[in-house]
Amino acid sequence: MCGLAASTGKFQLVSNVAEFSDHIACSSSTQSELVIPFWDGDKNLLGVFDIDSDCLDAFTIRDAENLNNILCRVFSR
Repeated sequence: MCGLAASTGKFQLVSNVAEFSDHIACSSSTQSELVIPFWDGDKNLLGVFDIDSDCLDAFTIRDAENLNNILCRVFSR
């Protein structure tokens, strides 16, 4: 999901990682994931913010939007 977020420039909200055959989990207990790419002020990709959960459907679109807003404020200066 990290590579996909970085290459597309779009956040990846995965409610059930078991539905993705090529998903690479940091932990075998991971069940859902949210990955958000972030850039510097010159629009250069700095990295991705990756958060995993041991629960299904742990993250919402609102979570993604709020975290994206925080990352934009911190890194786009």
